[in-house]
Amino acid sequence: MSYKILVVDDEQDVVDLIEYNLKSAGISVLKAYDGKEGIKKAKENKPDLIILDIMLPEMDGFEVCKLLRMDRETSSIPIIMLTAKAAEVDRIVGLEIGADDYITKPFSPRELVLRVKALLRRVKGNTQESSIIKRGCLTIDELSHEVTVKGKVVELTATEYKLLTTLAKNPGRVFTREKLLEDVWEYNPNVNTRTVDTHMRRLREKLGEAADYIETVRGFGYKFSS
Repeated sequence: MSYKILVVDDEQDVVDLIEYNLKSAGISVLKAYDGKEGIKKAKENKPDLIILDIMLPEMDGFEVCKLLRMDRETSSIPIIMLTAKAAEVDRIVGLEIGADDYITKPFSPRELVLRVKALLRRVKGNTQESSIIKRGCLTIDELSHEVTVKGKVVELTATEYKLLTTLAKNPGRVFTREKLLEDVWEYNPNVNTRTVDTHMRRLREKLGEAADYIETVRGFGYKFSS
């Protein structure tokens, strides 16, 4: 399958580096050099994934991410935040506003490509095994990747969706945070267990009345109510 990725960064050399490595991996690239242009191209082209720098002119990456998540046309597009900021607070903020992943500059082009591929696999999944999972007021349609609570669609990011389905397909099984990092993120670079907790908190907030189906097992991790 051919993928299309939008890179939003105001540094020409960084964009060129990412473009070269993604194209070498068989992935086509769209480019934008500021936040407003990034939002415009995301709406016009519906890319499979967005690599978004935080330090952008006029409108920073946090604001761009929030606006993309608020728009139904772009709300489900996976986003990898790319920035020179390495502080944990910046990573947490990025994840809390809806980013799926976070990588800091300077970065390994090979690692970035691996993360992109892992996130794309998470989004596309295997439609050959699609089914519908129902639990009370919660319904997960794997064919359409649609989640509803009492018939109302819940807009989830790719990572939130994968977290939910991983738990829902294994009701009663306790997943440690480390196991979720392995199964959902598919790699273990500098990601820590707080990443899991941040995504889980956002997921529960979005599920509303269905949030209780995800149980915290103190000292271990999480499970889906059996």
